[in-house]
Order: sequence, then structure tokens, then C-alpha cells
Amino acid sequence: MANNRKRLLAATAATAMTVALAACGGGSGGDNNKSSSSSGSTKAGGTLTYLFATPLGHIDPQRVYVGRDITNFSRTVYRQLVTFPISSDVSKATTPVPDLATDTGTSTEGGKVWQFTIKDGVKWQDGSDITCEDFKYGASRVFATDVITGGPNYLLSYLDVPTDADGVPTYKGPYSKQGQADFDKAITCDGKTITYHFKKPWPDFPLAIAALHMMDPYKQSQDKGEGSNFTIFSDGPYMLDGTWDENKGGTLVRNPNYDPKTDTKENRQALPDKIVMDIGKTPETINDLLIQDSPEAQAAVTGTRVLPQYIAQASGLGDRYSNVESPYVDYLQPNTKRLSLPVRQALATATNITGWITAGGGEKFYKPADSIVNPSVPGYQPVEQFKDMGAGNADAAKKILTDAGIKMPYPITFTFDGSSETGKNQAAALADTWDKSGFKVTLNPLTDAYYPTIQDPNAKSDITWAGWGADWPSALTVTAPLFDSRINLTKNSNGQDYGNYSSKEFNGLVDQAQQAATVDEQTKYLQDADAVLGKDYAYIPLEIALFNWVHGSKVANFTTDAASNGYPDLGAIGVKQ
Repeated sequence: MANNRKRLLAATAATAMTVALAACGGGSGGDNNKSSSSSGSTKAGGTLTYLFATPLGHIDPQRVYVGRDITNFSRTVYRQLVTFPISSDVSKATTPVPDLATDTGTSTEGGKVWQFTIKDGVKWQDGSDITCEDFKYGASRVFATDVITGGPNYLLSYLDVPTDADGVPTYKGPYSKQGQADFDKAITCDGKTITYHFKKPWPDFPLAIAALHMMDPYKQSQDKGEGSNFTIFSDGPYMLDGTWDENKGGTLVRNPNYDPKTDTKENRQALPDKIVMDIGKTPETINDLLIQDSPEAQAAVTGTRVLPQYIAQASGLGDRYSNVESPYVDYLQPNTKRLSLPVRQALATATNITGWITAGGGEKFYKPADSIVNPSVPGYQPVEQFKDMGAGNADAAKKILTDAGIKMPYPITFTFDGSSETGKNQAAALADTWDKSGFKVTLNPLTDAYYPTIQDPNAKSDITWAGWGADWPSALTVTAPLFDSRINLTKNSNGQDYGNYSSKEFNGLVDQAQQAATVDEQTKYLQDADAVLGKDYAYIPLEIALFNWVHGSKVANFTTDAASNGYPDLGAIGVKQ
């Protein structure tokens, strides 16, 4: 899930490997190798505008799973037990620090038990105390997979609650309360101290908390289930003024019950008096406004990248332009319920990655990928089926279909992000080669909230575009959350498994990786698991994105540091006074 729409998170491995990664782009690199620009005053005040081209899929903390949104809300309205600090130093920016907790947690039993104590004086926007029970309730919502859909689901496979024969937790969340007693044993409260009991070691649990909102507190009296998807009940420095309009956005104003003494400036500087989340302008309009430094955009930033037709103008704007290499991989996911293995293999064989990259702007915007795991992630290895795909091979693809006895032209529907002309051009480049390979392609561009739409398990799509980056530096946060059917596939959602892929062989390797005693052993199981995905053509990697940004001239302290997932960091950014 992601804006642009890839999710990005940045984190640090427990083994002290420091790399900028993501699920849901940021690190350093790219043409200008800029991760920070625009000096300015740290004086508070003014109104900052954040321009969005398309609606957000979720603002409910347990459902937010887009790197841009995770960071934006972390810096403004939601706080966590631990978080990532603002820093231009990658190692520091990807090392958890205390937030709502007094420290970064204590683990026992080899990482199977974690304990945190909540700070004194931390409050909700209504002035009530944030309690241990609020954290427990927030975690319980993750298990309501029929209601709280689309968010990260690691907790389902780690928390020490029973599972059924298919490996699915028997606890079904706080709305049905089925299995509630088992959940109550797995997460316990003792005053301000919360203890989590896991069925297997989770040594990097603090990284998961800092990187995602799934463990955030949630006040039960504010929960409306599905109706909470576009509501905000804040414990951060800002709160929502009025209501959130799914198609227009909302305005964040200062939260009078936020006490900066319980926080630090390295976590949140909270400089603007207001932050206007403006949804609805096209990517082209956003590019025009920012590049021209129009009055309405002088104090504006965006999560919409510079489009190819604007790159020459943008790159000449000095410190108002920056380029960073993302840890995302864009990929295609065939619908395994609808397409046979030979059809999936033929599609992959004919996929024109060169054409996709060229249509997207070329080497300033992308470089080819040969796995869904980014090369910066420990455990990466090229997948044999996806090496040197280049422009695709139409003749070889047609032979695969012929040998399998498949009638041609074979109809397929390709679903993709159609919010910009660039996306449409990229899709057309793929369709052209697929059509020459024995397929008849129908393009299905989506312009609404993208990921909630493709998470429909009954969608009539044959192949779908998506993007992903590691939630923290391990391939375990890439292949497992995307393709483990046990934590993804329900009657109402396919989670992050947009192609409805299910493999006992793959799931078994994930289990072995999660139980591994060493990092090397875990890595081997994960590489074997990715090889299974390649053999099954469960995905087709496209490219690694490079992010190009432009911001207005009155924006101060613009940064896209590692902790911000490669997006503008609202924790540091202010408005020049």
C-alpha cells in the first residue's frame, strides 16, 4: 500500500545493520543524492499545506499501512510506545526511542515476552489519561479481520493465542469477543505496565512498534468499527478540526491536551499552527503549483512525485528540488484464482520492464528489479525467473500459451493506479507487449483510494499493480506479509495478497523462518520462500522507484530523512515566518 502509492518504512536491524527501507521511499541516493534541503527558522506558527492527488484509504491507526500516511500521522496525531526520531543520520533515524513508554521495552524468554511502562501525564485529546487498557484494546482490533481490514497483520502470527487447523487465530477481535479469554492471557495490564506474550521470539518487536501503528492505543469508547476508518482521536500535538472528508481531506490544529513535556523535539517539533491536508488536485496540477511556486503552494509540500514531463523544470529549482532512492519495489501480482500457472508464466515472460521504465520517465525515476525484495534488505537474492527480463519476449510467451493448449487471444484485465497520465502510459507499454504475446488486454485504471479497492478478494482483475518495501530490515517483512494466505485471505479481504495466492509450501517456509535460531538460518528459509514465489509466478517484479520532490519557497526545514519513509517529514517541517 503506498502513496505513489508504495508504502515505505525505515528501520534498523537488531544486528545493527542500518539501511533505509520501507513497506509502505526514502534513503539517500539518486540523481542529486539529496535527503534534506530548505533551511529555515524553527519558529512555530503559520499554516502548512500537504497536497494529495487521491484520497487516503485509511486514517484509522490499526488500518493505516501507507508509508507516507504512517509517518504523517506519527508526527501529528498518533503516538506510539516507541518511535523513530527526526535525524539526518540514518542509524539514529532508524533506531527506536521512547515515545508514550518510559523506555524502549524489556524482553525476556528469548524475545517471547516484552514489557513496557506508560509515561505519566500522557493524555487523549479529551483530557483523559492514556491507559494500559487502551494499548491492549488497540492491539485487539488487529484480530477483527472482517472489520479492521487492510492494515499490518504481524500480530496474528506472533501473539500467543490459539490457532485453528488452518493456522488462523481463534480470537476474532473485540467486536465478536470470540476467544477473548485467550487474548486476555496474551496481553496483560498491571497498572501502567503492559506485557505482550508471543508464541515465538520477536526480538525486533520495538522496530515493529516504531514502524507501524498496529500497536497504537485506541480508546474503546471512541471505536465505531468500520465507521472509525475516517476518524481521528488524537494523542499527539495536533487534532482534527471537525471531520475528515474522504475526498477533500481535513485540517489539523493544535491539541490543547498534548503536553510537550511528555515528548521530545527529536520526535516532533510541531511547528505549524495548522496543517491543511488538501485532497483532490491532479498530479499535474500539484506539479504546476509547486514548480511555479504559486501563492497557494508556497507553504506546501506533497507526497505526489514530480512527473516525467516536469523533471527538467524541477531539477533546476535548487534546494526546492530533491531526489532520493526509495526502498520500494513496484511489482505485478497475477490473480492465482483466475489465471493458471502457464498463463502467469507467459505474462511474466512477456512483461516489458524496459518499456514500463521508459514510459515512467527513465533512469531518473526507476531502475529494474529482479525480486520483490529490495537489494538493500538483508536476505535479498535475485529470483531466477526474473533475471534480465528487459523488454520481454513475446515469441517465448506465445509458445508457452500454445504448448499449454490455451486458446488465444487470452483475455486479461490489468488493474493499475490511473491517477496520472504517466501511470496510464506505463500500463499501455505493458499492454502493447502482452497483446503481441497472445493476450487481449483490458486496462482498468483506478483513480479512487487504490489499495482498499484491490483488496477485494472477488475483484474481476487478472493482474494488478502494487508496490512494497520492508517494514523493517528483514525479508520476513516483505514476502511473509504479502503472500502468507493464513493472515491475508478472508471472505471480505485479501489483505496484502492482492492475487489471492495460497501455498502450503511457502507458508511452511515462513513458519521455519519465524522459528529460526539464527539470522543466517532465517535468511535461507526466506530465500527459499522467494524461490517458491518465483516458481509459482506469484508476482512479477518491475522496478525500484526513485523519488523526485518539489516544495514551496516558504517551507522551512524540508527533509526526507530515513525516519520519514522518504516522504516530507512533518516532524521537522515548518513555515517561514
